[in-house]
Amino acid sequence: MATPDPGPLERARALFDRISIRWRLTITYGLLFFLAGMLLVFVIYMMVGWAINEAWPGVSLPDAPLAYEQRFQQEWLWWKHAAIDEAREALLSRTLLALVGVGILAIVIGYVVADRALRPIQQMTATARRLSGSTLAHERIALKGPDDELKELADTFDAMLTRLNVAFDTQRRFVANASHELRTPLTINRTVLEIALGDPEASEDLKALGRTLLEVNARNERLIEGLLLLARSERELSVRKPVDMRDVARTAVEQLAPVAEAAGVTISTELQKAETLGDPVLLERCVSNLVENAIKHNLPDSGHLWVRAGIVEGVLIVQVANTGPHVPAYEVNSLFEPFRRLNADRVDSSKGAGLGLSIVRAVVRAHGGDVTAVPRDGGGLVVTVRLQPG
Repeated sequence: MATPDPGPLERARALFDRISIRWRLTITYGLLFFLAGMLLVFVIYMMVGWAINEAWPGVSLPDAPLAYEQRFQQEWLWWKHAAIDEAREALLSRTLLALVGVGILAIVIGYVVADRALRPIQQMTATARRLSGSTLAHERIALKGPDDELKELADTFDAMLTRLNVAFDTQRRFVANASHELRTPLTINRTVLEIALGDPEASEDLKALGRTLLEVNARNERLIEGLLLLARSERELSVRKPVDMRDVARTAVEQLAPVAEAAGVTISTELQKAETLGDPVLLERCVSNLVENAIKHNLPDSGHLWVRAGIVEGVLIVQVANTGPHVPAYEVNSLFEPFRRLNADRVDSSKGAGLGLSIVRAVVRAHGGDVTAVPRDGGGLVVTVRLQPG
């Protein structure tokens, strides 16, 4: 069944709904002013006629013949109506021109007034865009002004931010405390297993079981360390020092060179001076995670890895690209979530705990930057970190 075509009113309403709120307010101000002006012109138009009619002098010719008197009164009445019509026409032509000019001025003033009225909302939007895990604890809108609807909205938003900060801080402290509590039994388990493996009287089966348990224990320890680092990187930075990302990238590559050589991955570097302000330990872990992730998820025995650092158009760039399996574009964003890897939703891979890119994103956000990843032509990923230069 064919739907009926919308009428002119529906089309006008749909067009009006697609206009921004600033222009809607401006158009509304302009229309209201124009309607008020038209009403004022109509009232003045009518009052001019009444005023001339009331002020028009009465003239009589008492000594003239009656026929001449009647003809004179008719002509005098015609002149009165002609004067009223001419005065109204002159008034209407001039007031309409003035109304058009003042209407244009009203639209300009309406746009300025609408912008000023929407400024608190712009402030709220800008604050929401700036907010991150590191600024949520101390940044609020704190709108000043009378207790109107906008002030109430801003105060409600601030209260929501406070609740979110409490929830996030509670979550981070829980992760950190739980990780600390789990480190002790894991350390005890590792010590007991190493002592058992060092016993010369232990059987081969027992030693094989011990080695397997040691690997599981080591993997759990890496998971706990990753959770601790993730919790730390999501807090506000307590250390801000000048850091040259060229040195950080060079150190990360040198530390992981044996791992890359064992995996058959060739590393190429293009490092330039790139200074920023931040936590050196977290930034080094960030780059190390990128390089380590690029080594683990690479081609066997013939992989390649590129590490670049420098200042590009006023932005500090650290980029790590690698060969490897094809990565679908729709899977890229999920790789930055904790415990997520390509084709593996949970922690069931021998390549790691799935926290590497999550830690990278948390560290970069804590430093006021952003990190993006795109599939590389031919397979693999290109991960780009953008930071503010120091």
